[in-house]
Amino acid sequence: MMSKAKMQHATEDVAATPVLEEPTPSVAKTIDLDDPALYLNRELTWLAFNRRVLREAEDTRNPLLERVKFLAIVSNNLDEFYMKRIGGIKQEIAAGLHSLSVDGRTPLQQLKECQAAVRAFQLDQRRIQDALMSELATHEIRIRRYAELSEAVRARLREHFCANIFPMLTPLAMDPAHPFPFISNLTLNLLVTMRYPDGAEIYMARVKVPVSKDVSKRLIQIDDTQSFVTLEDLMANNVDMLFPGMEILSCALFRVTRNAIVAPGVDTATDLLQMIETELRERHFAPIVRLEVQAGMDPVHRGMLAAELALNEEEDVFEVEGMMALRDLFELASIDVPELRDEPHRAVDHPLLAHDRRNIFHIIRENGPLLLQHPYQAFSSTVERFLRTAAEDPKVLAIKMTLYRTSGGPILDSLIQAARNGKQVAVLVELKARFDEAANIGWARRLEAEGIHVNYGVIGLKTHSKLIFVIRRDYSQLRRYYHIGTGNYHSGTAKLYTDLGMLGCDPDIGQDLTELFNYLTGYSPPPSYRKILSAPYTLKPGIIAKIDREIARHKSHGDGLIQMKMNALEDPDITRALYRATQAGVQVDLIVRDTCRFRPGLPGISETGRVMSIVGRFLEHARILYFRNGGAEEYYIGSADMMGRNLEARVEVHAPVENQGLRQELRLILDVQLADTRSAWDMDANGNYTQRTPEDASVKGAQATLIGVAEQRLAAAGSHKEKKVRSSLLSHFHGRLRGQTPR
Repeated sequence: MMSKAKMQHATEDVAATPVLEEPTPSVAKTIDLDDPALYLNRELTWLAFNRRVLREAEDTRNPLLERVKFLAIVSNNLDEFYMKRIGGIKQEIAAGLHSLSVDGRTPLQQLKECQAAVRAFQLDQRRIQDALMSELATHEIRIRRYAELSEAVRARLREHFCANIFPMLTPLAMDPAHPFPFISNLTLNLLVTMRYPDGAEIYMARVKVPVSKDVSKRLIQIDDTQSFVTLEDLMANNVDMLFPGMEILSCALFRVTRNAIVAPGVDTATDLLQMIETELRERHFAPIVRLEVQAGMDPVHRGMLAAELALNEEEDVFEVEGMMALRDLFELASIDVPELRDEPHRAVDHPLLAHDRRNIFHIIRENGPLLLQHPYQAFSSTVERFLRTAAEDPKVLAIKMTLYRTSGGPILDSLIQAARNGKQVAVLVELKARFDEAANIGWARRLEAEGIHVNYGVIGLKTHSKLIFVIRRDYSQLRRYYHIGTGNYHSGTAKLYTDLGMLGCDPDIGQDLTELFNYLTGYSPPPSYRKILSAPYTLKPGIIAKIDREIARHKSHGDGLIQMKMNALEDPDITRALYRATQAGVQVDLIVRDTCRFRPGLPGISETGRVMSIVGRFLEHARILYFRNGGAEEYYIGSADMMGRNLEARVEVHAPVENQGLRQELRLILDVQLADTRSAWDMDANGNYTQRTPEDASVKGAQATLIGVAEQRLAAAGSHKEKKVRSSLLSHFHGRLRGQTPR
């Protein structure tokens, strides 16, 4: 039991998460682990995660503008959900597929349940939006209606419209001579109806709202105040300028979401770049999966839009009260009012790198591997320093790297500098990274122009692993150094996501990475590796084998323990193996950010299993696997979630963490998160989540605790006592946590 927490604060009894009857078999052996009732739905549990994020927008413990930020995040998440997941389901329906998911639903059933959940979700969104706007008004921060403004203010805004927006507008008529216009994905559009004075005929036009960094922000600031009007409101009230001499009858906002899943037309290695470029063009014209319309739109106009866009009006059209496309509230959340925001987080240096300006390869070789914890430790002084040193060090002969998503900048600059310095540089650029395809094509071409060997990976597989591999001549021999991570080589997300990385030079892991890169740039994979687990060949069977080993150990000694931290648990085989473990009595602790099929606490099946989720100011993104193994503990970190696509259709790498100091750090992360009473949610057997709340409101969440650990370790490093202080610090925190972790 938790010593200072109660287990009831907010319960997300999500309509998207079905309440299923618990199986009550008399003998465990009679339980069919293929029973669909044992598996929660992937899409519905993801929607439940987005509800937990929405709860952060409602939670008054968060600063007000941070709550606005969370409201923007959930809107952006929902857009991507429709583009990727609903788009995929609709493709299955269109193809006439009726096969059941592992949880026993047809594609049509999943679509209907998801749409019902989204409608309920949007009601909560609107309620929270209204509450936030009321609170913002008490701080003189407002989104005003144009019609409510004084004549003088409206006049100034009209001048702004004339000078900065009007020239960019292109009204598109809709009549027999002008076909229904193309509507771009996620753009805001005004549907305008009008007539000539004293005329009877109604005319209709579409005007795109030009929200972009080049034209205009969505929120237009009013003079020097913290008040704003939306761009579409400004346009709607000045649209008469576009149609001089006509009487404007109505002006209503709408928005479409297009499918992001496009089946490629070409599938050969030589045409891969062309195939992705073609796919990007086709995605621009992909089928529409959702239409959002302004509340109160004329039903005839709403029906016309649905018909023109080939949508089912009852199922695919969503009426939006208030502001549409709330993801643009990021603009509001970013205004400079420090007292309404979290204290700025400044990542600290790694304690073993902060005061040691020697060549980083000497530090790694002499101190052993280093565990990097982002965003608590700075990406620039760890990963970027590692790659920059590799580019400049005359003893470095070759650099190999995988790039899934990147922000360019120092990462690409170092690769280019390395090539210019005469080093052999090979980069695998994953062209199929969803929504980053165009950027990655640009990066690939830039690298190729510098003479870097650019490869696009293995046909049929995405390369999702996070690897930098450096070959250096140390004394009279070649030594292999590496960075193996859980997150992308992206300086922006390194400040927003919690991720792990390991810098090391273990010879066996180095040999494994040599063979892996030969596979990525060449052909056949090795049958096995010395230490790493790699998808699509050894990772999934390796994890299942370790689960089975823990089961066998528990049956003979009763001390089985499996702990996994991941973004998603979707793979049925892994879920089934975990059920076998809990049936045998093994303690299974799962820290799962979003999608989770596993149902904890089912009598006779998963009574020793528990599932929790952490939602905080940073997006939880790290993956950790732990197996007690009778005291011969095993820890792994890596790039893969427990999803079928990661384990079977991607190149992923999980690496063992064998150094005792690094294991202590991973143990602290797991224990701090498992004991969190501020940011944690517990899942019940039906997939509903209950938020933990400490009795002491000053208690910090896991992320704040780990910020403190990083800062204290850095302070200790200044006196060259980091290793001793690290051990003492970890013992101190474990002492505080002992007895608090709920079972």
